[in-house]
Order: sequence, then C-alpha cells, then structure tokens
Amino acid sequence: MRKPIMAGNWKMYKTPAETTAFFEKFRPLVDKAEHCEIVIAPPYTNIAAAAAACQGTRIAIAGQDMYWAKEGAYTGEVSGPMLKASGCTHVLIGHSERRQYFEETDETVLQRTIAALETGLTPIVCVGEHLKDRESGETEAVLSLQFRGGIALLTAEQFRRIVIAYEPVWAIGTGKTATPEIAADAHRVLRAQVRGHYGAPAADAVRILYGGSVKPDNVRSLMAQPEIDGTLVGGASLDANSFASIVNF
Repeated sequence: MRKPIMAGNWKMYKTPAETTAFFEKFRPLVDKAEHCEIVIAPPYTNIAAAAAACQGTRIAIAGQDMYWAKEGAYTGEVSGPMLKASGCTHVLIGHSERRQYFEETDETVLQRTIAALETGLTPIVCVGEHLKDRESGETEAVLSLQFRGGIALLTAEQFRRIVIAYEPVWAIGTGKTATPEIAADAHRVLRAQVRGHYGAPAADAVRILYGGSVKPDNVRSLMAQPEIDGTLVGGASLDANSFASIVNF
C-alpha cells in the first residue's frame, strides 16, 4: 500500500517570521494526520525557521531546488549538503517553473536527482506537459520523453528512493485543474514507463503525486483515484487552514 504524500510548495512567498506563524497554526491542525506524509518546501531563507518549527513533528521540510555540485564558485546556488544541514529531508527537482524560467532540462534534472540521492535527500522529480502538448495529443509522448531523459537513467536502487510528481503546466497557478480522470490517465502513463524500465514491483511501489491548482474542494476527488498517491500543492499550501484541509482529505 503506497502511503500518500501531501506536499506544499511555497514558491517565492513568506518571510521567516511568517513561516513561524504558519506552523504555529498548522501543527495542531495536522497532528493526527497519520494517514499520509506531510512535506513543505519553503524558500531557502525560511528553511531554518521551518525546520525549527517542525522539530519533533512528522512534518518534513524540502528545498525547492538544488545544484548538483557539493560546493564551489556557483554564485546564487544551493547544494544538497547545505539543504540537509539546514533541516531538509526532501527536495523538489525539475519543477515546471524551473524548466520554464531557468532553462532546466531533463539532463540537469537527472544530475540534480543523482546529487540529491547522494546527499541522502528524497527527490520529488517533477514532469508535465504544456497546454499545446495536451491539445495536440502529445501528453504521453512528452511524459515519456521527460521520463526517459530525466529519470530512466537512474539505477534501480536509485529509482527506489525517488518520488515522481505529475504537474500539467497548463494547470499550475491558472485555476484550471486536470479532472481526476485526466490526472489518473497521466499517472498510468508514467507508471507504465516505470514498469517498462524497472519492472512491475517498482511500478507498484513508486509514489506519483499530482500537482496543479489543488484545493480543499477538489482534493478528495483527486485522491479517490487509485493511481494518485498524493498532491503537490502551490497557492493553497500558503494558508494553514487550507493546506490542513488538503492534508486531512
């Protein structure tokens, strides 16, 4: 049985003080949520405050991105060891906004994923198609290409330690949500790719999250799909009550 992961991505929002205030409100709302894992990815500047606020709880903290080198002359970058030392256990890799605005590629996604695993972090590796891909019937081809280029080159042992997130780009921050059936179909495509590359046990075990305008009023129908193993939530994770409602679906 795959345990769901309910993850929140704060993107470029909140200060350290606002982070502390969020968790003061959020922690008691989810303290009995043993049915799932909870992961929140704050901005880098808030990681220490988030980790301190979550100490002794089951809430895990993630980085929103990382560079593949452990250290060096890479101004503005953050490494896996830095994230881990700051209190992170997870890291988002290849989010669509990183691909869109900062020229992330399947190749750099793979490099970051391997570096995260070497550091002992759990990578949440993101894939997803644009609206033009969806409308032209290319969703399966795009997902297969992203899988082959950014995930399938991992060893079987490495693959066992990652999480995949399907996030249709056309549904991120737009208010549009893939219907539960559309999302489940995409998850089936990804699971079939896993089955072909790593075998049936790996396909049955890997957790695939859905991300794209997830809200309290649609999370239950999404999570009713057996193929969906959790959510990667954007805007709705910024409010303690809203994200708690999603966690407690």
